[in-house]
Amino acid sequence: MVAYRNATATDIDAVLTFWATAAEDSHRPPDSADAVRRLVERDPEALILAVDDEVVVGSVIVGWDGWRCHLYRLAVAPTHRRQGIGRELVTRAEARFLTYGGTRADAMVLDDNAPAHRVWSTAGYAPQPEWSRWVKPL
Repeated sequence: MVAYRNATATDIDAVLTFWATAAEDSHRPPDSADAVRRLVERDPEALILAVDDEVVVGSVIVGWDGWRCHLYRLAVAPTHRRQGIGRELVTRAEARFLTYGGTRADAMVLDDNAPAHRVWSTAGYAPQPEWSRWVKPL
């Protein structure tokens, strides 16, 4: 049975292993243990995990900057897809946003990740064509 909880420092290695197999991130450098550790230390509720028998099978990062609500790293293990785990992770993230008074959430979704488009669309999200994400590596 899948359980949902916030990540802790002891989950960092498992999260990185999970993202290496379940998340679409071949377009950028891999995440580091230090980055995940900083996230969990800064906001212990930011990384929500789905866990099945002590194994990470889903994740979402709930970003709140005091003004806007941002969702990152929604991923579900290939072995656990189409079971409602992604939808539950999004629902839990949105509930957290509401406690902050958030009024609109956005999600980072790769343009060519069609399976993710279906998940986000089903959850009520839609692309916003008049905006583009601009990035600069630091």
